[in-house]
Amino acid sequence: MIDELAVSGIECFGHHGVFDFEKREGQTFVIDLVLGVDTAPAATSDDLRDTVDYGSLVASVKAAVEKDPVDLIETLAQRIADVCLLDGRVEWARVTVHKPDAPIEATFADVTLTITRKREGPCD
Repeated sequence: MIDELAVSGIECFGHHGVFDFEKREGQTFVIDLVLGVDTAPAATSDDLRDTVDYGSLVASVKAAVEKDPVDLIETLAQRIADVCLLDGRVEWARVTVHKPDAPIEATFADVTLTITRKREGPCD
């Protein structure tokens, strides 16, 4: 059985977007993660080495968002999923990228993209 480990609301500052001013000025992105992980080994041992260290994972995700600019949040979400799947204990990763300051000429609360990836490719 696979458990779900979630980390929500990871605030990052990145320079992603289609428009030049987005790359130049940057903006806040908020990341939510849900990971499929078997937590039974850690529950038995009570040892951090037997599970996903979410503190280190968050630092890696933040670094992935803050590095090289990309145009699309689709590309950014895939980059983040790839980081999550580096840990062999993560069977799948659901990544939501929030872009609350997207350049849209209307009143809106948020723009989000959610992807789910597993080691072999997209999840059904």
